[in-house]
Amino acid sequence: MSHTPKYDPLLHVVLYHPEIPHNTGSVGRTCVAAGAKLWLVRPLGFRLDDYYLRRAGLDYWQHLEWEAADDWNHLTRRLSGRRLWFFSKTATQSYADVAFQQGDVLVFGSESQGLPPSLMETHAEQLLRIPIRPEARSLNLSNAVGIVTFEALRQWRAAEA
Repeated sequence: MSHTPKYDPLLHVVLYHPEIPHNTGSVGRTCVAAGAKLWLVRPLGFRLDDYYLRRAGLDYWQHLEWEAADDWNHLTRRLSGRRLWFFSKTATQSYADVAFQQGDVLVFGSESQGLPPSLMETHAEQLLRIPIRPEARSLNLSNAVGIVTFEALRQWRAAEA
C-alpha cells in the first residue's frame, strides 16, 4: 500500500527520542500549520497511539505528514542530501544568523537529555541555539520548534517581498 502525501513539506522537523506525548502532539500541530513534515526517531517515550499525543495534536493529526524512523541511520538514509540543523542550548551560533532554505531539516533532542554529544560533535558547524536569558535552563521543546519553524517561514516570505 503506497502513502499519498498530504502536502509537500517545506521543512522537516525531527524529534530525536522524544519523551513527552503532549510536546510531540503540539509539535505536530505546528508542523501542520507551517507545512512541515514531522519525523520521530525511536525509541520514543510513548506509544504512537497514545491518548495524550492525539489530544495535544487535537484534530490536526489527521492532516499531519509524519513518519517514524527506527534509528538515526534510518532517518539519515531517508533524508539523504538535505541540509540538517541541530538545536542545543549549548551551541554558540544563533538560529537567527542562519538563512534557512526550503527542504531543510531541523533536529531537536529529547526533553530531558537534548541531543547526544556524538551528534553535536559530528555536526558542530550546523549546531544552533535559541538565545535565552541565563535564568531559564531551557525552552519547552514544542516552543523551540515553533520559534525556529516560523523563523524559516518569515525568512522566505521576506525574501519573496
